[in-house]
Amino acid sequence: MAKASRTSVATVPTVESATPNLNRRNAPARGLLMAVGAGAVIWAIPHPEAVEPRGWHLLAIFVGTIVGIIARPLPMGAIAMIAIAVTLLTRTLDLAEVLAGFSNSSVWLVVSAFLLAGTFIRTGLGRRIAYRFLSVFGHRTLGLSYSLAATDLVLAPVIPSHAARSGGVVFPVLQSLAHSLGAGRSAEARTTAQYLTLATYQSTVVISGMFLTSMAANPLAAQFAGQQGIAITWTMWALAAAVPGLVSLVIVPLIIYTWHPPAITHTPDAKLHALKELAQLGPMRRQERILLAVFAALLIAWSLGPSLGIDSTAAIFIALGVLLLTGVLAWDDVAREHEAWSTFIWFAALIMMATELAELGVTKWFGESVAATVGGVGWVTGFLVLSLAYFYSHYLFASNTAHVSAMFAPFLAIALALGTPPLLAVFVLAFFSNLFAGLTHYASSAAPIFFGPGYVPLGMWWKVGGLLSIVNITIWLVVGGLWWKMLGLW
Repeated sequence: MAKASRTSVATVPTVESATPNLNRRNAPARGLLMAVGAGAVIWAIPHPEAVEPRGWHLLAIFVGTIVGIIARPLPMGAIAMIAIAVTLLTRTLDLAEVLAGFSNSSVWLVVSAFLLAGTFIRTGLGRRIAYRFLSVFGHRTLGLSYSLAATDLVLAPVIPSHAARSGGVVFPVLQSLAHSLGAGRSAEARTTAQYLTLATYQSTVVISGMFLTSMAANPLAAQFAGQQGIAITWTMWALAAAVPGLVSLVIVPLIIYTWHPPAITHTPDAKLHALKELAQLGPMRRQERILLAVFAALLIAWSLGPSLGIDSTAAIFIALGVLLLTGVLAWDDVAREHEAWSTFIWFAALIMMATELAELGVTKWFGESVAATVGGVGWVTGFLVLSLAYFYSHYLFASNTAHVSAMFAPFLAIALALGTPPLLAVFVLAFFSNLFAGLTHYASSAAPIFFGPGYVPLGMWWKVGGLLSIVNITIWLVVGGLWWKMLGLW
């Protein structure tokens, strides 16, 4: 399972896997040329009068970086380091401006959440939570899907990665259930595994949007909002997502159950399997009890933080300190979390460039320029078209982060220029930044993990993804819109 959890999104599309070895060997060079070319073209274009040369040059470097992240000729961290080097080499930014991103609290919030996430996997607490849900609700197939979703929901606030939650906890449990049902031996069991795969993945897509810390790009979206003067807190995000998120989590598995019903609807063996796994785990150990207590305290601190004056990043730093002091988290574990430190590099670089683009007036210029061309329509129509374009353009992306990095800030700027209520614009685009991961089998880092076993045919995956996109968009715009109106967010 460890190998599955580290699956690279770039290796997922079937077209790439069918490409000759020579082409794959040349792919890094082509990707670098694409990134350099995109940046060079923008650099060479005369800058608009409203934008100073330094801002225009930074835009060129930023676009080249985003193209590099999408093409992935090198790991994201390496692309970010090269971009930093270019900004310094060309004197587009000075060293103090470049390093500002590395002191950003949102960057450290994500890194700290990654470090905390590993403890749920290493201590076994994540598996214990999953099997506890299954032992209570696992006597029916529909109950299995809700149990797996509930596990994901419990872990989501402190595991900011689809792949970490699914690859490290949820997917191994799903695979274990599929094998216990006989998915490799009977057609009936295979349809059941098919249903569980679709329902669980589509649920994790929804759950990733329900907390500021449940997907790595969520704090990036909040940071972009902050650059427009719109402050988003952990509590505000969770409260805004609560009602439409829970409605989606109830309805989505039911809809999949109706469209592609499992042949096995009663699963008493699954409940017995969960009880057997719990027995093998044994009584809750000291490390798990400490982690559970720290987890609960952290959620309380995040929820009450704004009223108590507790910063979200400060709270998770304190939580990590307690885990280190009690031995639940070892320093060697911290040092080995390469995904966390890689995220630290690319996340800091993107935030740094996006912040400077806003301060140099590039983002405002872009939003006002585009809004001027569509200014004849009202903000409701304009924002609806804008948000749908943002959502369905994810067919072109294999990463939530790449999509958010490339399109969130300019689309938000356009929405605000159209007159869209600020918090409404932020939350719709932010929640869509998670929901569009359900479209394809390569849409996020978690998608290839669930698609990999082959229970779900490619055509079915895309069909379900397309149909559920309509369902989720409707729920989050209608139910979410009414809920946000009640909260006074717009």
